[in-house]
Amino acid sequence: MAAHFDRRLRKAAVTTTVAALAVAALSASQAPDVTADGNGRQTTADNVPTSDTPSTESATGNSPYYTDLPPLNSPSPAPTTGTPTSPGSPEAGIPATVLDAYKKAEAELRRAKPGCNLPWQLLAAIGKVESGQARGGRVDAGGTTIGRIIGPQLDGNGFALIKDTDNGVYDGNSSYDNAVGPMQFIPSTWAWAGRDGNGDGKEDPNNVYDAALAAGHYLCRYDWNLSDQADLDRAILSYNNSQDYLNTVLSWLEHYRRGTHEIPDGTGSLPVGRSDDTDAGAGPPRGRTGPSTPPKAPGATPGPSKPPTSGESTSPGGPSTKPPKDPEPPTSTPTPVPTPTDTVHHLENAGTTGLTATAGDTFAKKISARAETKAGDAVGKVRIRFTVLGDTDAAFTGGDKFAAVTTDASGTAEAPALVAGEQTGEFTVRATVIGRTLPGLDYKATVTERVADTLTRTTETEPTCTPGGEFADPVVVKATLKGAVADKVAVTAMLIKSDADPTENDKGPYFKDADGKAVRTLTGRKTDAKGVLELPKLYADDAEGTYILRLTTPGGGTLDVTLTVAKEAGTTPEPSTDPSETPSTGPSETPSTGPSETPATEPSTGPEA
Repeated sequence: MAAHFDRRLRKAAVTTTVAALAVAALSASQAPDVTADGNGRQTTADNVPTSDTPSTESATGNSPYYTDLPPLNSPSPAPTTGTPTSPGSPEAGIPATVLDAYKKAEAELRRAKPGCNLPWQLLAAIGKVESGQARGGRVDAGGTTIGRIIGPQLDGNGFALIKDTDNGVYDGNSSYDNAVGPMQFIPSTWAWAGRDGNGDGKEDPNNVYDAALAAGHYLCRYDWNLSDQADLDRAILSYNNSQDYLNTVLSWLEHYRRGTHEIPDGTGSLPVGRSDDTDAGAGPPRGRTGPSTPPKAPGATPGPSKPPTSGESTSPGGPSTKPPKDPEPPTSTPTPVPTPTDTVHHLENAGTTGLTATAGDTFAKKISARAETKAGDAVGKVRIRFTVLGDTDAAFTGGDKFAAVTTDASGTAEAPALVAGEQTGEFTVRATVIGRTLPGLDYKATVTERVADTLTRTTETEPTCTPGGEFADPVVVKATLKGAVADKVAVTAMLIKSDADPTENDKGPYFKDADGKAVRTLTGRKTDAKGVLELPKLYADDAEGTYILRLTTPGGGTLDVTLTVAKEAGTTPEPSTDPSETPSTGPSETPSTGPSETPATEPSTGPEA
């Protein structure tokens, strides 16, 4: 595939055909969930593709991008007092959660594909031109954008024609595809490139952790070494096949490599110019004081040359109407002052123990972590993310699996209250430092079953049944805990042999399963909101007798219900009309008043003497 891509580049180098870029516009500067104008066009004359790569083979569908360039001055922040909004170049500030996503993606790619040498600054550069760093960091604690970033439909009307590939799952469009998320993936690319970067079990292009990790894998999908300029250029062009796009990304990459600083989520600035604007390049982009012509970043691959225009001198040393080149960056830049986040060495448990709660209840204790330097000193004003991990439906108040909290002066961050779900068992809450790749701090939590200490019947009538019949009324019980209703409590019902032998009986009354087979133990039944449980209908086999139905709950609730199987009182067999079935009534069965009543062996008393 790499060789095929090189051949395309060579083919493009010898042809001067100007191809219209297939675009999938961003809506980064618009309101949440608003699709960009479908009439946007790629009209900038300099946006000439450097290969004939189809738009469907790029990550973004060759979507439009922000053309603003970084300022000429060094982005190194000025000395700070530790606040995340310290002075310095505003364009060098990256929202904390977005920055954290880039750094975590770099760490993962260093492990998974060490030969790629992916720098997180490259992800930041692409994220800047694709979405303005997720619209200035408008993301929640889990990294999901607040409102989706969706481009116009790729219906061939001035854009590429890419018919729907995701049934509208990601872009809400079941007719055509749109670019989606902070890294602007088209759904057909996300289908194979998508990754789960935040460990929530989902691959969401609208989540900056997922999108950043996916972009990293996308850029490293071939045997490219991104520390090599030629491979770096190829990787960027494969993301969006435009020479100007390459130059813009390389400019931001170089800018971020000189230094960046963390800013609060939602406070980042949004770019203005976009590559499909009809007046793109008409004036200096925001943040620049130099000429409007984008400078080639150091090491950038030259794009197709343009013939000189009328009046433009091409002779060495002669007059020229070309804008002057930007000055070379200074040979040395001031050493940035570490931010509080930079000084954190590890996280410590700030006293959280005994994380246990009954299903559905709120944990009595909140989780807290302390940020410390290597020497053990507290670090304030550091953002800590708490993440619920594992197979559990537990969550923080409000139903979120993530929470971001800033440490106080004592270096402590306390997570919101944790609410247990209905799923019992153990799970983990992990605390991590936003903006660093330090090891996380894990807290084990346990959810136990709901309990009841008392079970009572709602009626006093003892259930009875004839052999081979069915009990007329179901058994209904109510569960309570210390006198209060115990809802959603599991009840086990078992027909036992006796008090002395509480094992399952093998005869007498029984329930029926879904296949109609006899079962004498029921589990998984739970009381309703009023603490009431109605058991299924009971049936009887031919064995007469008295039986025990024992019901138990976690927490000690126990109730024995007596079941009686007997023939109805006073019933006699129906007379038969078949003479052969009529029982014989011999002398011994028929009472007689004759002499035969006196036993033959009884002695005669005779007349009295």
